[in-house]
Amino acid sequence: MITLPIVLFGLVVALLIGALYHAARGGDGWRLLLYFFLSIIGFTAGQWLSMTRGLFLFAFGALDLGMGAIGSILCVAIGDWLSRAKPAGKSGV
Repeated sequence: MITLPIVLFGLVVALLIGALYHAARGGDGWRLLLYFFLSIIGFTAGQWLSMTRGLFLFAFGALDLGMGAIGSILCVAIGDWLSRAKPAGKSGV
């Protein structure tokens, strides 16, 4: 059962991962907000996967920090890669 303290602790961990990624990669304030948003989405997806499949990597009570962190890092890294991609200069049509 997920309680409010568990949700708040998971939110803090996800925001910390987003802030650390921003410190490593750099960027402006909008990119920091993007990292926060993507980190929360990824942490939630990792936690959901852990709860539905029974894959616990580093459980802290009802919260699986390991799968949440993996999901968060993957989501932030893919989102960062997609946000930095430059469109091609010339259309092939």
